[in-house]
Amino acid sequence: MGARLVVFPELAICGYPPADFLEKPSFLTRCATAVEELAEATRGLPTAVLVGVALPAPPDAGKPAVNAAVLLDHGAVLLEQHKRLLPFYDVFDEQRYFSPLRPQQVVELDSVRLAVSICEDAWNDKGFWQRRLYAVDPMEELMRQKPAVHINLSASPFWHSKPETRRRMLAAIAKRDGIPVFMCNQVGGNDSLVFDGSSLALNARGELIAQAGAFEEDLVMADALGAPSVPEPQADETEAAYRALVLGTRDYVRKCGFSKALVGLSGGIDSALVAAIATEALGAENVMGVGMPSPYSSAGSIEDSRKLAANLGIRFEVIGISDLFREYTRALEPLFAGLKADTTEENIQSRIRGTLLMALSNKFSALVLTTGNKSEMAVGYCTLHGDMVGALAVIGDLVKTRVYSVCHWLNRDQGVIPAAILEKPPSAELRPGQKDTDSLPPYETLDPIIEAYVERYETPEQIAEEHGIPIDLVRQVVRLVERAEYKRQQAAPVLKVTSKAFGMGRRFPIAVKVQV
Repeated sequence: MGARLVVFPELAICGYPPADFLEKPSFLTRCATAVEELAEATRGLPTAVLVGVALPAPPDAGKPAVNAAVLLDHGAVLLEQHKRLLPFYDVFDEQRYFSPLRPQQVVELDSVRLAVSICEDAWNDKGFWQRRLYAVDPMEELMRQKPAVHINLSASPFWHSKPETRRRMLAAIAKRDGIPVFMCNQVGGNDSLVFDGSSLALNARGELIAQAGAFEEDLVMADALGAPSVPEPQADETEAAYRALVLGTRDYVRKCGFSKALVGLSGGIDSALVAAIATEALGAENVMGVGMPSPYSSAGSIEDSRKLAANLGIRFEVIGISDLFREYTRALEPLFAGLKADTTEENIQSRIRGTLLMALSNKFSALVLTTGNKSEMAVGYCTLHGDMVGALAVIGDLVKTRVYSVCHWLNRDQGVIPAAILEKPPSAELRPGQKDTDSLPPYETLDPIIEAYVERYETPEQIAEEHGIPIDLVRQVVRLVERAEYKRQQAAPVLKVTSKAFGMGRRFPIAVKVQV
């Protein structure tokens, strides 16, 4: 296609994050070998390659690896740049593995001076951030060497509003330094993290000159020094969340070696959204919905699930659990004699369903996708070994009100999710007439508390004042959040789409006494 340089993301050769693979010398040796092979492949080609890779650190470095960018041209390695700023917050733990060794150095390609940075190295501009995380700015060191173009290799995970923040930050750098900025970002799902791609190029005025697709692989050609500006794409945060969950689900299932998924369809909105995401991610032919009515399930729940499955084009099966539930209660009756029925019997129903889903998973080699949302996970309104059973918590980072928002967006053109599912009051249907509000505040009240306490670490007093919610209610919710930590640490991985998701980026002890 006539390109002189092709750019790939941070750690593109091994994938990000490689985690404890970096502690295996054999893994780092294979990465180094891959660089040699790639350099040899450029011999005689008109195109140079700039790519991210993990390489072995020197024996006295203290850490096993360096996070490097290598520039390969005509069989030679023209540059080996090491990442200086190693993030150690939220989902990042690069200081566990990497050493920041070599100073930043500009490299010339056809007499054009290139400044190469790796992700976080560009995220410490004192003119953009009110609170900086590092005392040094590697870009200042590079700018003193008078580069003509700045190229950033990134593995920058997606979460709500992140792409827009990233673009504004890079535009500020381009205008500050007066040179074009190119950012090549990883795309795809790796465990809980979803990388949106959205690679871009900006001119020296911070204007967009090229934009790659979001949540899909893309190849974009751009003239670093002469391209005209182009219109900026309009962001839709609800659509972005949906596309992130589709990509994360697809890559998780396929990278784990599977092609099929199972979803327990309750007739509620959460399982409906998970089924819709799974269908787009894997194809209708690879998704099975399973209805498992109990003595307390409404007739409408099965019919709503059947209609949803028909709209999605997925297989739908029904396994009644009333007889199984009676057998369980009969077996336990001698031990439960004289005791009132309570959440124990409710949880038995949920655990029967979990057992059936796992049996289907084993038999048909299909991963079970859990259907719990962030609101439920936050306060422990979920059952261990029951509705928490599964391989991936697809919507575990969406509070209930955002689940509704995404479903309404999904229904914008045609009614994929039946109106009855959207309109019915949320209920686990584990006892007669049950509604979620029997145990929890309305989600319109609960969700702002969860978002403030979990995502922004606000105190109960701050939350009560900010949202006008009684302080006693806020404290009650916070106590539920703290008491449910043991459940969350036994949950399936959660696809991250907010600034603070349950899982690898939020680490709290389980056995702890918290005063609220």
